Amino acid sequence: MSFVLGLVIGLTVGLAIIVGFVRSENARSKHRTQLANTIAAFARMTVEDSRKLLAPEYYPSWVLNWLNLQLTKIWPYVNEAASELIKANVEPILEQYRPIVLSSLKFSKFTLGTVAPQFTGISIIEDGGGGITMELEMNWDGNPSIILDVCTRLGVALPVQHGRVLNNQGNGFGRPRSMVPKSSANDEMDCKLLLTKVHTYNDLMKVKNIGFTGVFRLIFKPLVDDFPCFGAVCVSLREKKKLDFTLKVVGGDISAIPGIAGTIEETIKEAVEDSITWPVRKVIPILPGDYSDLELKPVGVLEVKLVQAKELTNKDIIGKSDPFAQLYVRPLRDRIKSSKTINNQLNPVWNEHFEFVVEDASTQHLVVKILDDEGLQPAELIGYAQIRLSELEPGKIKDVWLKLVKDLELQRDVKNRGQVHLELLYYPYGMENGFPNPFAPSVSMTSLERVFKNSNEAGENGSEMNQKRRDVITRGVLSVTVISAEDLAPTDLMGKADPYVVITMKKTQTKNKTRVVNDNLNPVWNQSFDFLVEDGLHDMLVLEVWDHDTFGKDYMGTCILTLTRVILEGEYKDSIELDGAKSGKLNLHLKWMPQPIYRDS
Repeated sequence: MSFVLGLVIGLTVGLAIIVGFVRSENARSKHRTQLANTIAAFARMTVEDSRKLLAPEYYPSWVLNWLNLQLTKIWPYVNEAASELIKANVEPILEQYRPIVLSSLKFSKFTLGTVAPQFTGISIIEDGGGGITMELEMNWDGNPSIILDVCTRLGVALPVQHGRVLNNQGNGFGRPRSMVPKSSANDEMDCKLLLTKVHTYNDLMKVKNIGFTGVFRLIFKPLVDDFPCFGAVCVSLREKKKLDFTLKVVGGDISAIPGIAGTIEETIKEAVEDSITWPVRKVIPILPGDYSDLELKPVGVLEVKLVQAKELTNKDIIGKSDPFAQLYVRPLRDRIKSSKTINNQLNPVWNEHFEFVVEDASTQHLVVKILDDEGLQPAELIGYAQIRLSELEPGKIKDVWLKLVKDLELQRDVKNRGQVHLELLYYPYGMENGFPNPFAPSVSMTSLERVFKNSNEAGENGSEMNQKRRDVITRGVLSVTVISAEDLAPTDLMGKADPYVVITMKKTQTKNKTRVVNDNLNPVWNQSFDFLVEDGLHDMLVLEVWDHDTFGKDYMGTCILTLTRVILEGEYKDSIELDGAKSGKLNLHLKWMPQPIYRDS
């Protein structure tokens, strides 16, 4: 009996110890997980986040003070190295962006001065890629010595006598005026040579009063076992918050040429954007090795369909604006895409496709700039819009309306400047998206076309597994059912309307219209129309609502739709708000019946 009792007590105590140990370990594991999450959250904190959490008197400024003190000590050496690095990188870009009125634009002197920048914030970014990413917020009001050597093509008018160009001292080749013959066989050649000489002026412009605020990104990668524990450093300007400077003419005639100083200033800013702004980065090897994977390289393609804009601000005194769009991911001259100009229109429809190379989808933006074409004068800004590429799901089309603002940095604008309609598709390199077009083998398909083609082939594979692979060209029949309309604005004196709908395929101008429903602001039609669509990727469906009158018709609103959604989904129902009307919407049912052209491979 005692043995049994002892056995029971022993098992009970043993089980209690095991349970207590397990619970203790679980609690410790949970505590460690929470601690790790807390540390990770602190690592992701920015300067602004920490200042929100901590009062100024408790803010740990000693780290920044220490960094600024060390930078001040080593600044003479940093100045020498950084000056050469910046000059070597920016000068070729200056020459690339050189205005046509200049024959050359280069630095004759470049030093950053004796005043070191001041760090105002520091944060560590987790990248999970075997490296350390540090971002340093910096403010610099320096005293650099930067002198630009500007060579212009413009000069003064020169007198021409008997086919030869002369200056005040003589003929430009050392002979006095009296010794110049009235004519010779070489007059034309001498004239050309002399014009080339006097039409080139060397001028010096000094860059002064530089004020800069921005965030630099340093990437220490890869991490290695040898000191200093990383193989290379990538340096880039993550964000440019402010860049102000003034240009002063040291000598020459450039001050007499209007607009040159402003053009050079814009050229310098564009060169900075191109040479050091993220995702552009400078890789500095620390240890011997191959660091080509750290260099800037494309990672994907962004397909953009600029559909339309609406309610744009009118910039013209007489008539309406003549809007066109500029789109870019990086604001470089050869990467900015422009749409056609739509004259005298505040609700333009473009339906144009553009393609952009993406280097870093996590940080880059697509920027849309809507301008009013002023002919020979510079275009006038209507508004900006932008969207982060990180908001796009790879391989999925995003349909979006973006509100236009005056300034992308402020993003606050009480004035209504209009909206722009885009369809976006981001394709990282490596996704299965390529199929040749059998009827245009020399023309590569866009990623948008590949998506439609993939969806068509995926639908066929289940029932036609044993058939040969066949190439597809997107075409088909679009069935449009106009179900009804709601809350239409009255147009008759009695507060009613006699509405009907005109349906148009924009590319072929094929039209159909519904019957007229008398005295009704919520008409029901339930009428279907079929359209043969030859180019579903680039056509548009336009639905216009009109009020029928005996002696005419009154406009009641418009819906403009691309065929992207119906081709992808097959069919859908939706309520579409009417543009150009006080109120009202159309209830539609769209169905896509593909009738592709096949060719056996």
